[in-house]
Amino acid sequence: MQKKLLILATAALFTFSIPTQAATMVYELGIAEQVEETQPTIKVDKNSVTVQEAQGLVLEVVSLTGKAIASYKIEAPSQHIELNLPKGCYILKVGKTVRKVTLR
Repeated sequence: MQKKLLILATAALFTFSIPTQAATMVYELGIAEQVEETQPTIKVDKNSVTVQEAQGLVLEVVSLTGKAIASYKIEAPSQHIELNLPKGCYILKVGKTVRKVTLR
């Protein structure tokens, strides 16, 4: 008899605690969805790059073999950078934005 009561009490405890946790999770997700994060943009024109919406981040230039070529601190909301690199393919990375570019 005591075993049945214990099982019933445990089941009731789980039944009442799950909706409370689910409501909390929905509330937390609702707050997270309200935060809008803009992604940096990278535009390439010949041997120069314009980086937008990346103030305070670093532009990393990497060769296709993975060797770090250069890095530039982005200090303005829109910054123009002359790369002065030889012709070839490179990977440009700012924050979570990554682009493969070919300089000609």
